[in-house]
Amino acid sequence: MKKFIAFIFHNYFATYLPSSDSKIMGHISKKIRGFLFKMYTQSDGNNINIQRKTIYSSKVNIGSNSGIGIGCIITGPTIIGNNVMMGPDVLIYTTNHETSDVNIPMCEQGFKTAKVVKIGNDVWIGARVIILPGVTIGDGVIIGSGTVVTKDVSPYVVFAGNPGRVVKNRKQLRS
Repeated sequence: MKKFIAFIFHNYFATYLPSSDSKIMGHISKKIRGFLFKMYTQSDGNNINIQRKTIYSSKVNIGSNSGIGIGCIITGPTIIGNNVMMGPDVLIYTTNHETSDVNIPMCEQGFKTAKVVKIGNDVWIGARVIILPGVTIGDGVIIGSGTVVTKDVSPYVVFAGNPGRVVKNRKQLRS
């Protein structure tokens, strides 16, 4: 019952509150959305920032000091580490349509089993990134805006493009 109440309050009230960085009620909006997120998902992170107009599954777990940007959609089981920044309009998909039987229309085949998306600690995900089912993103990764992530991303790289590819290694940038 508490999940249902949190879902209703988030979708019909809290999602329309001002952005967390708003000077008018921003701090209160952040607290309300964070509280409802934790009720709905049973996440254990502290100081989380769930921005307005987000849609997420009850199977999302988010770490401390992490956030979900304005207008993001997370469709299923997703583990988000600590200190993760997520820009607006990020899409995280954990399932896809079944397409294996060419004798049955794809729209009648249902969906494949959900695959967990894992996002490490200290990750920055730019605006309008698309992350596909089963992807693991390592610690310290930067994903450029508009990137389509179709495969696992090694720790401490800058990853960008469509499809995404490694652009730089962050550890080699130190000199």
